[in-house]
Amino acid sequence: MPTLLLALVLPVAPASAADHGNKALAPHPVVFVHGWNSDGSTWRTMAGRFRSDGWPAGHLDQWTYDARQSNATTAARLAEEIDRVLAATGAAKVDVVTHSMGGLSSRHYLKKLGGTAKVDAWVSLAGPNHGTETARWCGGAPCVEMRPGSAFLNTLNTGDETPGSPRYATWRSPCDMIISPKDSVALTGAVNHTTACLGHSDVLSDQAVYEAVKKHLR
Repeated sequence: MPTLLLALVLPVAPASAADHGNKALAPHPVVFVHGWNSDGSTWRTMAGRFRSDGWPAGHLDQWTYDARQSNATTAARLAEEIDRVLAATGAAKVDVVTHSMGGLSSRHYLKKLGGTAKVDAWVSLAGPNHGTETARWCGGAPCVEMRPGSAFLNTLNTGDETPGSPRYATWRSPCDMIISPKDSVALTGAVNHTTACLGHSDVLSDQAVYEAVKKHLR
């Protein structure tokens, strides 16, 4: 079965009672949010590392969504997905790990849709949090929203960029050719990191980035 189809149909398995009583055995479920022109399979390497380090397979949700739609629409779908994961696992909160454009819909969910009550830790890997000039080379609602100065970004970044109780962290690479300017990734109120010289998608498979993300989630 193709990876994309698997990501759409495989349910999140409920955790055992023993898991719920032990943080080491049952960390928060992780909902992965991919970027533009991608799908849940982009998280294969990172999700595999989490499994190897003790996260139950049913606590790792490589969510796939239609990246051609507005980030506000995706945020509403993300709200539904997070509710599904919470119900399936019995967890009180999830952690959200995002790549690129996935940071925008998830931030909209946190800021506008009440998501701060359901998220413990949030991660942005190479996210165009203040826009990227390269989005001028693609079309459609999400690309327009990723352009610096867009109405969507102006609303998202007005006031508190890291609202509520979630623990926010970002990672940017000095060699990322997709995010321009590079300092677009950092958020006021987040723990902002700079990686080694990595490409835009290389942050997903880099061991050092994974270790730092894992530490943030713990």
